[in-house]
Amino acid sequence: MAGPLAMALAVMAAQFAQAGTGELRIRVTDQGGSPLQSVIEIVSGANDYRETFSTDERGTVDVKRLPFGVYSLAVRRDGFATFSGRLEIRSVVPIEYPVALDIAPIRADITVGAADTLIDPQQTAAVQRIDVDTVQRRTALPGRALPELVNTQPGWLLEANGVLHPRGSEYQTQYVIDGLPLTDNRSPAFAAEVEAGDVRGVKAMTGGYPAEYGRKLGGVIEVDTLGTARRGFHGSAAASVGSFGTFDGTAAGEFAWPRAVLGASIGAADTDRYLDPPVEENFTNHATTSHGTIRFERDFSDADRLGVIVRRGQANFLVPNERRQAEAGQRQDRTSRETMGQFSYQRTFSTPVVADVRGMARQLSARLWSNEASTPIAASQDRGFTEVYLKATIAGHAGAHEWKAGGDVSDAAVRERFAYRITDPGEFDDSVPPAFSFADARDDVESALFVQDRVRAGRWTVDAGLRWDQYRFVVDQHAVSPRVGVAWAWPKMNLVLRGSYDRAFQTPAFENLLLASSPAVETLGADVVHLAVRPSLGHFYDGGVSKVLFGTGRLDASYFVRRMTNFADDDLLLNTGVSFPIAFDRATIRGAETKFEVPRWRGVSASASYGWMRGVGTLPITGGLFLGEDTTALSSTDSFPVSQDQRHTVRGQVTYQTAPALWVGGSVAYGSGLPFEFEGDRDDAVAQYGTRITDRVNFETGRVRPLFSLDLSGGVVVRRAERGAVQLQAGIANVTNRLSVINFAGLFSGTALAPPRSVTVRVNVAY
Repeated sequence: MAGPLAMALAVMAAQFAQAGTGELRIRVTDQGGSPLQSVIEIVSGANDYRETFSTDERGTVDVKRLPFGVYSLAVRRDGFATFSGRLEIRSVVPIEYPVALDIAPIRADITVGAADTLIDPQQTAAVQRIDVDTVQRRTALPGRALPELVNTQPGWLLEANGVLHPRGSEYQTQYVIDGLPLTDNRSPAFAAEVEAGDVRGVKAMTGGYPAEYGRKLGGVIEVDTLGTARRGFHGSAAASVGSFGTFDGTAAGEFAWPRAVLGASIGAADTDRYLDPPVEENFTNHATTSHGTIRFERDFSDADRLGVIVRRGQANFLVPNERRQAEAGQRQDRTSRETMGQFSYQRTFSTPVVADVRGMARQLSARLWSNEASTPIAASQDRGFTEVYLKATIAGHAGAHEWKAGGDVSDAAVRERFAYRITDPGEFDDSVPPAFSFADARDDVESALFVQDRVRAGRWTVDAGLRWDQYRFVVDQHAVSPRVGVAWAWPKMNLVLRGSYDRAFQTPAFENLLLASSPAVETLGADVVHLAVRPSLGHFYDGGVSKVLFGTGRLDASYFVRRMTNFADDDLLLNTGVSFPIAFDRATIRGAETKFEVPRWRGVSASASYGWMRGVGTLPITGGLFLGEDTTALSSTDSFPVSQDQRHTVRGQVTYQTAPALWVGGSVAYGSGLPFEFEGDRDDAVAQYGTRITDRVNFETGRVRPLFSLDLSGGVVVRRAERGAVQLQAGIANVTNRLSVINFAGLFSGTALAPPRSVTVRVNVAY
């Protein structure tokens, strides 16, 4: 696969856009038709979008990658009356938008607001967006910025080590980076993060999925790293220092010509708290990360566009020790490396049709090795894959229809090497061999076809789609998945009712799937069972309402039910820290979510959300590797709370722009706690974990005690110039310094503690 990867990296070309985005081409003239250089402000409250652009000497600007929705627009030029308008982006076909300004003896100025664009009357599912300002004001530890930002939205739960769980699902999160899907585990322990400094916007979905999305449907996170470039050279640099010896630095720059853009970014970080440790002492938790990106985009005409994005990211980190392991001198090192290239070609035809061909080639590797003092077991691992992905679509607009059809294929060469040596035999049954090694490689081939259509009829909007998937890895299976979403709008009441149904065909996580599926594991003991992990089949139902309140805020409320067979989870191999996928017979997850958001009102941006969820899984186990007493789960029909069954989640945040150069903010988060299983009593737990940690769990309810955090932040522009600005910001996380246990003695997740109080200071320079 090295040949195809090198070739793909050499011929990259792309116009990267997410599903459900369009393009706006504005031309500004005077009443006589002469072009005018003007300032244009575009706002959408529903999309949390607010950007300012300048037209060129021809009076034109091409605004790319606008999410579907309703926008307000203002065009300003000294000596002319300000133009204001309202428009909708509903098609991938570019929209031509001419503006002719009137001469005004006295300047007429207005402020573009989001009040008229707070809800999208054609949105058939709840969508949460995170704007660029929120991303840039982040204060997260290295590797966690994107997961922690998404975790502020209803329906998402951030578990130990930065693993996101949408609506109770385990390892069923899909990232879509600049229009291309990544379905592997993207938590800090598994893969390098896309640098948050490159991010222009984030969209999180937990239902009402377009048919073009498949494979991992617990939740979909769309990440845009490209915006509409400004002419000439522009750039930014940022550096932060904080608690746990943390340093993070990034730099980015781009040069834009009339029809081309070239950009690059680099960054590095160093910290003594990368993963969530099992004890307060935070033993052996050092990490260094680095990343680099090169982007190129070229418009050969108004109809043809090509470009390229190449990324490289890596992380070197230690596995946090328990107290006994630290005393023994254990050291376990892990590394992750990823090289990725994305490409496509887009063609707009004279008829309202757009053809798009895009692809991706990437290599990912992950290693683990242990020193001689490791206890009770010394493990090593070297796994990875090389993937080539190709997708082709054609989309168009015809009357009330906005249609799209296409297909994709992913071919990944997966390899796994694993070995262990027991260093403390007293911790294991006599039937467990003192040493074990495994190596295997196989191709994972997944393909799909889809068709989808959005139909508008008066107050009604219907999204309908059909998807066919073929999965060939450990098992060979295919499925047909219908999708439908409906929205009804009541404009006078600023109200939208919506509902959706998704049939979900979700492929297993392939991290260590070959190990768990191999006959070689039968040597691990007398009672060993390994079952092929099959794809999960689900029926997702979602209903809700959106309503504008007080003219400045939007209320979104949803109720959902998910029913799944072969419900995905994960387990640990012996005491190695190496996890692999398993599956239960079925699970039912239901819940309600509500969020009230004020995008912007008199300098205030705020939101408050509440989520209630209950997830129940049912045995027997239907896939994975099971040793010794675990095999009793193969015949049981008991029910149990799923590992992400946090019943109540509350979040809130507020930011106040006290002056043009000064802002302050704060956020709170509450979680009622996850379930846990512990074979001993409280005295056993105290002996192993200490009194403070044990006091944070409730042995009567079998749940971790509630988590609470209060964060404060603020920023000030210390220098502003025509070419840029310098901003200083600071943040305090967990102000009350509360000890919070994320997971306790979990069968699958072990014990993990949330960070104590920490401080971050950051300087941003834009030029």
